[in-house]
Amino acid sequence: MLTDAPDIEALARFGSALADLIRCRILLALCEAPAYPSDLAEAIGVSCTRLSNHLSCLRDCGLVVTVPDGRRTRYELADARLGHALDALRRSVVAVEHDKTCPDADTKGCC
Repeated sequence: MLTDAPDIEALARFGSALADLIRCRILLALCEAPAYPSDLAEAIGVSCTRLSNHLSCLRDCGLVVTVPDGRRTRYELADARLGHALDALRRSVVAVEHDKTCPDADTKGCC
């Protein structure tokens, strides 16, 4: 059963998901249209195994859902508003000093 996450937890999950470039690519691809894992793997250029691990993380974070389609499973964003949020983030200007790094840049954790 799906439940709504409290605001802070939802933001933390979203941030953890966006901390990985492959997960970012998956989310941006799913903004365009729902997709099957094999198609996502090919579009993103990763192995199906690697993609599966990232899809699992995104599912656990509550950002994507699976939709049974016959014998296949399609993935899509859990909420259309996530697409709008990703689009807004993509269009945002981020002020970055080129000689600085984020203190958490070394963490590879998932949601």
